[in-house]
Amino acid sequence: MAATYERTRLRVGRPTHPLHAFLLAGMVPLFLGGLLCDWAYRNTHHIQWSNFASWLIAGAMVMCGLALVCSIFGLFRGGRHGLLSFLVLLATFVLGFINALVHGQDAWAIFPEALVLSVVVTVLAVVATWLGFSGYRAGGVS
Repeated sequence: MAATYERTRLRVGRPTHPLHAFLLAGMVPLFLGGLLCDWAYRNTHHIQWSNFASWLIAGAMVMCGLALVCSIFGLFRGGRHGLLSFLVLLATFVLGFINALVHGQDAWAIFPEALVLSVVVTVLAVVATWLGFSGYRAGGVS
């Protein structure tokens, strides 16, 4: 019985810079924490939850802004993948900024807009992080 082996090679796209990866990975738990604080505020109406959410979103915005700068540099490396990642990260930043402005209002005035914006921004942050880390591909026959 003859055995045949199919040779495959790993095709690697341009990997994400470690600083960019750190910033992408750091903004997701901060946006998620803001979402969970908004959820807790919705259920308990304790004003301190909105303060927690505001601080978490501010931290996430710092990381998102720096990741956006790294993504701008990534655009010069080329590729359609970099443009899509940049656009999703830009949308995350813009909606996150609006979310931060909403959280800057009085605690009784932020409901329900803050929760809805936090859900949208968290989903966008997860998608932006997914796109940022999806530079590796496997497969192909040589």
